[in-house]
Amino acid sequence: MSDGNAAQKGQGASNPNDQDNLMTTRMMRVRGQDLRVAARTGRTDRPPLLLFNGIGANLELAEPFMRGLGDTGSVIFDAPGVGGSPMPTLPYRPSTVAKWGVEVMRQLGHERFDVAGVSWGGAMAQQIAHQFPKNVRRLVLAATAPGVLMVPGKPAVLWKLASPRRYADPDYMQSIAPEIYGGAFRQDPALAGAHAKNMRSASKGGYLLQLLAISGWTSALWLRSLKQRTLIMMGRDDPIVPEINGRILAYLIPHAQLQIMRCGHLFIVTMPGETAQAIRDFLIEP
Repeated sequence: MSDGNAAQKGQGASNPNDQDNLMTTRMMRVRGQDLRVAARTGRTDRPPLLLFNGIGANLELAEPFMRGLGDTGSVIFDAPGVGGSPMPTLPYRPSTVAKWGVEVMRQLGHERFDVAGVSWGGAMAQQIAHQFPKNVRRLVLAATAPGVLMVPGKPAVLWKLASPRRYADPDYMQSIAPEIYGGAFRQDPALAGAHAKNMRSASKGGYLLQLLAISGWTSALWLRSLKQRTLIMMGRDDPIVPEINGRILAYLIPHAQLQIMRCGHLFIVTMPGETAQAIRDFLIEP
């Protein structure tokens, strides 16, 4: 297990032309659920990356990061009730999200792919790697934990996260961003405003279903059975998911390496290029 302080450099620079390859967005019918899906094409000789976003986060928030992946193809979809995906008929569990993910990739022509997950999405990424090991080649876990057995953040921070208000009220987002996200948001208040402009409000129902989906869930019982090579990335100053959770994941997952980012919870937003380069380097390693 390696522990670095910054993103690794040097394993192949991105093609500048690929940086301008923006996401294409469509609605897809997946196992009875309409999902808003975005994709960027990449090299056909490497698997694409399926990304699971954080709770309440719409896919546009990940666009700078996905562009930073250069010639690595990438796919993301809005969770039901978030962004452009309509509410589901019934509540769902991480196992349902895993099935949606595999079916989205199949419809796009990908039977084997890499998976990344951020925060809430990190739980979905762990689940799909466990549930569909033959489909998932490599795994990236960012600012996440093994579910209910995690070391929690401060109660005041978690209380603010229990509501989707920050996605609907930009002023409220700016007022709480330094406290809940840490890292660069503490030094640069303008980051919160820029982040708020890219957000589309998650419905209260959609946000609640995401909270319910993760309630009682843990991966701790089966993490040792994961076969995929795994990159775990944690923020040094993360009030939501403390760094120790990444060390727990790295201890439990057999083929894992840990990388600590000099930032807070949302390094994928505040450091999209550096984060994307570190992940791309990991994915293209032989």
